[in-house]
Amino acid sequence: MIQIVIAEDHLVVRAGIRALLEKVGDFTILGEASNGVEAVEMVEKLNPDILVMDIMMPRLNGIQAAEQLRSRKSKVGILLLSMYSDEALVYQALQSGVNGYVLKSSASDELVNAVREVANGRKFLSDTVSEIVLENAFKPHPKMEYLDLLASLSPREREIMQLVAEEHTSNEIAEILTISEKTVEKHRANLMEKLRVRSMAGLVRLAVKFRLVDGE
Repeated sequence: MIQIVIAEDHLVVRAGIRALLEKVGDFTILGEASNGVEAVEMVEKLNPDILVMDIMMPRLNGIQAAEQLRSRKSKVGILLLSMYSDEALVYQALQSGVNGYVLKSSASDELVNAVREVANGRKFLSDTVSEIVLENAFKPHPKMEYLDLLASLSPREREIMQLVAEEHTSNEIAEILTISEKTVEKHRANLMEKLRVRSMAGLVRLAVKFRLVDGE
């Protein structure tokens, strides 16, 4: 049996993914998470073979959650689901240590196959994503300045940036992360200095550009 955890913040979408996977005789759903923090905790608690995870989620997005799991030496196979196929986001995802990247537009056709491929120790990319990766493998990689900016941030800074963009106050962020409000303010000031922005609106715009949150 292939044991799976599903992480998706939209209940209806999560139910659809579960229904699709439960039709397969040798797939077992161990649990469901509604944000990135829950996904990390659930993987560590239940030890599934595969984590099927939306790339855009509250608290920690899919890329940040994948980075945390890899930093904790988790061997779970990670499949990201995404609406986006732009080069920068695919690059970030692959750098985070995920095993597969499936576009939501084709998930119903590809997801079952993707789960099997990753469970067997192989990588899986949707056809469109594969084309992007191959195209860029044979040409000089373009310099993406904002990826360099993103790489300059610590995991904690990216986490706080996402929470700010989700409209949490400093007090709420302090409670969520169990740190002091003063520490949150310090991180936020460091963020604005590193990213060369002068306002919260500028910080939010960059969070959307970095795909830490969904801009829609």
